Amino acid sequence: MSSKSLHNRIALITGASRGIGAAVAKRFAAEGAQVILVARGAAGLSETDDAIREAGGKATLVQLDMLDYPKIEELAHMVHERFGKLDILVANAAVLGEVTPIAHSTPAEWDKTMNSNVTAQMHLIRCFDPLLKRAENPRAIFVTSGITEDVHPYWNAYAVSKCALDMLVKLYAAENAKTALKVNLVSPGIVRTRMRAQAMPGEDPDTLTAPDAITDIFVKLASSDIEDSGKIFYAQ
Repeated sequence: MSSKSLHNRIALITGASRGIGAAVAKRFAAEGAQVILVARGAAGLSETDDAIREAGGKATLVQLDMLDYPKIEELAHMVHERFGKLDILVANAAVLGEVTPIAHSTPAEWDKTMNSNVTAQMHLIRCFDPLLKRAENPRAIFVTSGITEDVHPYWNAYAVSKCALDMLVKLYAAENAKTALKVNLVSPGIVRTRMRAQAMPGEDPDTLTAPDAITDIFVKLASSDIEDSGKIFYAQ
């Protein structure tokens, strides 16, 4: 049962058309948040929106490619004009890139992965930091990966980008140590997502944790009473 712990808070979730992002968006809406759903795919956004509205929640849909950095800035202006602040940022959108030896990497795919998983997150921080600072208890949550904790050959730019993301977020948290903004990372573990299926095509998806089952940690980190910042939390 929902506790409505995020009642009337404004939450923006990237990658909200499917998987973890969609699950977090639906859970946040169930907890009373006004959610802003951001993703490239219009069909997936509509599906998430339908589920939220059927449950009595409210959502704003934004179709946006995270590699279009000027559009991220435009989105921040839109949020400012409509809501005046942002209480919660969930930076979930990411791409897998190539699973291949580094020597076989395609430069264009390397750049796309690094830009999606690192540079786009910097632009989210740059554009939404002022809006987070206008909220009473702002929270920023970034999705990392267990790939960063060991050496996994062939995971290539994805592994490098997630390591870079961890440092980016920890730096952002340290820079805000004396502010009300709490910034943390979530490592979701092995979850039944399209990215996981892409990386491990022979795996039985029915043996994996569903995205809906890992949303508790996101609610905890979005809450007004969380004091931790600059840490990695594990969903399972």
